[in-house]
Amino acid sequence: MDASSTHRHPVFCTVVPPHLLDRIARSRNPRFADLAQATLERDSLLRTRRRVTTVRGAAAPAPAAPAPDRPDRTVYDAQHRTRLPGRKVREEGGPVSGDVTVNRAYAGLGATYELFLTAFGRRSIDGAGLPLDATVHYGEDYNNAFWDGTQMVFGDGDGELFVDFTVSVDVIGHELAHGVTQYTANLEYHGQSGALNESVSDVFGSLIKQYSLDQTADRADWLIGAGLLGPAVDRGQALRSMKAPGTAYEDDELGKDPQPATMDDYVDTVRDNGGVHINSGIPNHAFYIVASELGGKAWERAGQIWYDALTGGELATDADFRDFARVTAAAAVARYGEGGAEHQALQKAWSAVGLG
Repeated sequence: MDASSTHRHPVFCTVVPPHLLDRIARSRNPRFADLAQATLERDSLLRTRRRVTTVRGAAAPAPAAPAPDRPDRTVYDAQHRTRLPGRKVREEGGPVSGDVTVNRAYAGLGATYELFLTAFGRRSIDGAGLPLDATVHYGEDYNNAFWDGTQMVFGDGDGELFVDFTVSVDVIGHELAHGVTQYTANLEYHGQSGALNESVSDVFGSLIKQYSLDQTADRADWLIGAGLLGPAVDRGQALRSMKAPGTAYEDDELGKDPQPATMDDYVDTVRDNGGVHINSGIPNHAFYIVASELGGKAWERAGQIWYDALTGGELATDADFRDFARVTAAAAVARYGEGGAEHQALQKAWSAVGLG
């Protein structure tokens, strides 16, 4: 599949999942409950608008000149309103802003572009130099960040449960990776295909952080959103853990991390598009096992296999976990040979999570 397809599924994806906001909305703290409810209502409105835009169809982009090997970034300031994109405050090659949030967003867009270009030869989200736009300071105490199918948007958080959503480069990478999926495998956003959509974003978000820090797999924390939880969270380290799904938090306000690590604990639910943010823990854990088995820089072999699977054209838009396991195994054989360390790591990982 390629960017020329006219049947894209540009999802509206938030980094803080609905099930977590639902839990906070039942907090005994009125402020936390009200903020969570307001965020849920805002997200629901944006999600509806995204579906309407998708049904109506967006105009196809004009053919572009050959993409340069550098990003084209623009950062906007919503000034605590909700109209997008907001006021332009930094553009590619422009001076550093006096606003640290603007600079973090700009750097995160660049880190994402660099990982995809350097590791996989991909020029931006669409592979053809798509400009990378982001809006910061969205809304009042907005507890989320999202990819809306065209750009990134960051809330400032409430300062108690969540801090500024630009603090975690893996969160930025996660959301932008939804755009890569949108332009490639185009995975539908419900059920297991939706959980794969979420998992792929976690994988590349984690790889972007590891690449930025020049970490090997054994030194990475494998957390998504580390540093994002605020001082009111007593027992939590991140939004998700790829190394140990289900252990990222267990807090009075956030509740217990519900992610399963294996198919034995797969969650059947109609909420959150069939548990896309919950069951993503299963393929997440499989990737962690592959990367750990292979060692070294995770983007070099494990990440390459995932990228090949995502972009190779073999995944149906409604692919389930077993389909993805099969395609990643085939990608490992195609690139590295049958029976090699990469193929064996894939077999071990998918068997470990119950998809052997």
